[in-house]
Amino acid sequence: MTTLTQFSPTITQNFTFIPTLDGAQYSVIVNWNLFGQRWVLNVYNLQGVLILQKPLTGSPQDYDINLVEGYFTTSTLVYRESSNNFEVSP
Repeated sequence: MTTLTQFSPTITQNFTFIPTLDGAQYSVIVNWNLFGQRWVLNVYNLQGVLILQKPLTGSPQDYDINLVEGYFTTSTLVYRESSNNFEVSP
């Protein structure tokens, strides 16, 4: 089952949501990097430890770019640019 989260950012306030990845909850914070002029994805465990940080890369409609590949074994996190949604599976 895929869970969708609408990405509705502002450059003055961080966008946050709490997905379940590999059976545990994590805090995802997306913030605007003024210097790089791009959105940055940060994934923290619930104790506040940074798990990963990377530029937010959008996936086209016909291809998935798994933003958490190499960090989680069964779950995927995809940002779909066309719908402005995060897709979390399973």
